[in-house]
Amino acid sequence: MTPTVRPLWQRFLVFLVPLMASNILQSLSGTINNIYVGQLIGVEALAAASTFFPIVFFLMSFIIGLSSGSTVLIGQAWGARNIDKVKQVAGTTLTVSTLAGVVVAVLGGLFTPQIMAVLGAPPDIVEVAIGYGRIFLIGMPAFFLFLVVTSILRGVGDTITPFVALTISIAVGLVTTPALILGWFGLPRIGVDAAAVASIAGFVAVLVFLFFYLRIRKHALAPDRVLLSHLRINPQLLLLILKLGVPAGVQMVVSSVAAIVVVGLVNRFGSEATAAYGAVNQVLSYVQFPAMSIGIATSIFGAQAIGGGQASQLRAITRTGLMMNVIITGALILLAYLFSEHIVRLFLTEDRVVEMTQTLLHIVLWSVVLFGASVVLTGIMRASGTVLVPMLISLATILCVELPGAILLSQHFGLNGIWMGYALSFSTMLVFQASYYWFFWRKKKVVALV
Repeated sequence: MTPTVRPLWQRFLVFLVPLMASNILQSLSGTINNIYVGQLIGVEALAAASTFFPIVFFLMSFIIGLSSGSTVLIGQAWGARNIDKVKQVAGTTLTVSTLAGVVVAVLGGLFTPQIMAVLGAPPDIVEVAIGYGRIFLIGMPAFFLFLVVTSILRGVGDTITPFVALTISIAVGLVTTPALILGWFGLPRIGVDAAAVASIAGFVAVLVFLFFYLRIRKHALAPDRVLLSHLRINPQLLLLILKLGVPAGVQMVVSSVAAIVVVGLVNRFGSEATAAYGAVNQVLSYVQFPAMSIGIATSIFGAQAIGGGQASQLRAITRTGLMMNVIITGALILLAYLFSEHIVRLFLTEDRVVEMTQTLLHIVLWSVVLFGASVVLTGIMRASGTVLVPMLISLATILCVELPGAILLSQHFGLNGIWMGYALSFSTMLVFQASYYWFFWRKKKVVALV
């Protein structure tokens, strides 16, 4: 009897739910960790931890880029049922990320004071920031491996194991952070360093868990003899991984720089505007999570179809991704509009600021569904190895539409104009990504890269 194949939308949904839950958990863990540090130690400690964030984000951009490239190749190899190639790509990615982590740990540990000086850490928190930063940098090999392993697991269609891994990491962190701040279980009190130690402990715990769990389950990416034999750098595969991954990392870095510029614009309107900015971003992040997750799913399903010699399925995968984006992201946007005041009051209490934040949300929320459609289209193109033009379109939109739009519109419409700039950039990005997809990419011959 021929086994029943689930409809594509059902397979999308099964893949998406753990992925979206992982993104939400990741965001919540950061929020709770900041609450621990801020409430149990004080504002200075929170400032010291926050000072180090730009470095973490920059390093994450590199590894997430590396991971996105390898995930496409693993997806194609998995679609072709070439398990040895899956392990080759995984082995090269794990080796490079480990070596990169070691280099960062050594150089970062030695030059933490200089790094904090470049970041301009305030004199009253600089010593605390150096201690926190040094611990986190030394733990980078574990952090890099954690990011890479959870990413490549998704390449073979597994989102459950990364979700379980993230849950363990967060659970370890949520217990260890207050334990090291308050001295529970006879542990020493180490102040703000507790957050860095707890994070690293969570990553290490997950890696140990995955080593045994994947072997017991005889997972395709279990650290067995074959995978261990591929723990070396394959230059040909590495170049292909970097070709696919570097654009994603560059885009993240440019986006973060643009966000810094926007914060500068917002700050000109006063502290209430800054508070509103923070609340709007919190809400937007939760609305954007599904859109980004759908983009990842589209890319992986597309890569597997290409690897399996079923490129004819790409249009159906694209349609399904776009439909999921409209339904899931659209539903969240609708809820955010209907309950905007209640949602905003989770973050803010002053009526004037609540009203301001609601207005900003109403201006930009609708455009997130357009952002999601762009992410789906870039995801399906990435699956085939087309990354340069979509990246250039995204960067051009940020640099030529979002930033100048925010600056010019804020001069005419005040604070509201900044979020009009966001909506304008999301709309423009979709027009150009869709045009490239429709008029150029669809006509290209799609072939497997591995």
